[in-house]
Amino acid sequence: MLTQTSETAIRALIFIVLNRDRQPLTPRMIAERIEASPTYLSKTLRLLVKAGILQSVRGAHGGVMLARAPEHVTLLDIVEACQGLIVGNYCTELGNREQLKGVCAFHHAMQEIYDATVGPLRRWTLAQLAVRPAPTSPDLDRCRCKMTVGCRSLAEPEERVSISREESQ
Repeated sequence: MLTQTSETAIRALIFIVLNRDRQPLTPRMIAERIEASPTYLSKTLRLLVKAGILQSVRGAHGGVMLARAPEHVTLLDIVEACQGLIVGNYCTELGNREQLKGVCAFHHAMQEIYDATVGPLRRWTLAQLAVRPAPTSPDLDRCRCKMTVGCRSLAEPEERVSISREESQ
């Protein structure tokens, strides 16, 4: 469902949120820390700048930094910046759910998939993902979570605020 670009963007954004300095970070430094290709990450970061999620800072101490508070960046914002709009209308433009009556079965199925996908993407924010950027169970310490490579050392449990999925709804 998520492209490599979206996954890379999420990893980079979590790393940026966890960066305590709040200074612009260079794409090369981010790429090294999250173990991503610098060239690929630069292209991904440009998409996030274009979408207004990141801002680009020029100059000797330049790089990228968040353009919005992490609480105001949803997974849907990130995915649509990287993959394009998630569209659920395959037959025609429909104004409301009542108009779904009578559409083809494929359109109806796609609308259900759209609703099931977009709902959680809208609810989860970058701030919530940064609360627990790495597995917390000792049994999972040997597990290498690819979404949080490079973030484990930045996450200090005593500084985190617990946000549950239910609170985000």
